[in-house]
Amino acid sequence: MKYEDSALNLAMHLLQIKAVKLSPKQPFTWASGLHSPIYCDNRVTLSYPMVRTFIRQQFVEKVLQHYGKPDVIAGVATGGIAQGALVAQELGLPFVYVRSEKKSHGMQNQIEGVVEPGQSVVVIEDLVSTGKSSLLAVDALREAGAVVKGMVAIFTYQLPTATENFAAKECSLHTLTNYETLIYKAIEEKYISEEDQQSLLEWRKDPQAWSDQH
Repeated sequence: MKYEDSALNLAMHLLQIKAVKLSPKQPFTWASGLHSPIYCDNRVTLSYPMVRTFIRQQFVEKVLQHYGKPDVIAGVATGGIAQGALVAQELGLPFVYVRSEKKSHGMQNQIEGVVEPGQSVVVIEDLVSTGKSSLLAVDALREAGAVVKGMVAIFTYQLPTATENFAAKECSLHTLTNYETLIYKAIEEKYISEEDQQSLLEWRKDPQAWSDQH
């Protein structure tokens, strides 16, 4: 399989700065209670100017390549806010961000900022797991009358559930790097063993079954 150079470079950056950690033998516990051999926190990238700039430029290229220049850039709260603002600044575009739900006070906004009905929007996200939380932002923008062209994220676990969820919402997703690319790079750079690789690939096929066994 051929991997994009930019995706391989980003995977290397994420491993080096420990934005992604791999530990098949001592799994992490996600907020959902699921045991996982991988933990990804892309907010770490904001603390590394070189990596942050690389990600910003890759976002800009992906947005223009797949969607052209939209009217508005939207970030998904909270991980996509800073990334989205950087992309909007680079493109000279308005920026909004979308909460997971409406505020319970004040104007009860779910979308913070100004987006008008009929405006085209590209959504920026830091991480896609099942895609459910990311797609809540798409729903909110569509309810506000925006035309969502699609989403670009830093990283996806490439879970089958996410593919199904994005297809159901008729929303395209492009990412700067992904799980398969990261595992390939982790093996190449000896971050993990081939035994670990097998375990990591099994997790992606069925995270619940893997979790139950670990």
